Amino acid sequence: MSLVTPDFGLIVWMTLIFGIVFLVLAKWGFPMITSSVRERAEKINASIKAAKEAEESLKKLEARQAEMIAEARRQQAQILKEASASAGAIIAKAQSDAREEAEKILAQARDRIAAEKESALADIRNEVAMLSVSIAEKDNTVAEAPPRPANRRISGLSYCRKGAPQRAFRAVQQQRFPCFDCR
Repeated sequence: MSLVTPDFGLIVWMTLIFGIVFLVLAKWGFPMITSSVRERAEKINASIKAAKEAEESLKKLEARQAEMIAEARRQQAQILKEASASAGAIIAKAQSDAREEAEKILAQARDRIAAEKESALADIRNEVAMLSVSIAEKDNTVAEAPPRPANRRISGLSYCRKGAPQRAFRAVQQQRFPCFDCR
């Protein structure tokens, strides 16, 4: 017996065993295999369908996300516009308040200056009146100039070349602007 040419009995027994194995597999094995293949195909189809649905929902979510981002940017721009407008309004209000306060302070300063000017003028008028009275009381016979001190300056007064008292300004002390009599 050789491997290439099998014997007739061997062929019969192989066919018989093949038939029995086929019948056992057809009765119990193939239905289990086909049902598991069918279940597997259904699972695969369900997975494909779920993947397509997930992809569609992902596209919808991406579109929704883009809309939300666009809406957020619009709101951001609106909030920035409102903030800049309110900042401008706050700055304008602060400037107007500062102007009003400056005008108020300036008005108070003008009032104080006017009051001090009136006070100074009243003091000068009183001083002139007192000097006029004292000059009227003095004797007009004295034609001499008042005596000149040695340092030409006593108690804030300076004297020109002819001896007339003047205020002790630096220009007068340097004799740039002498009195009217000395010119």
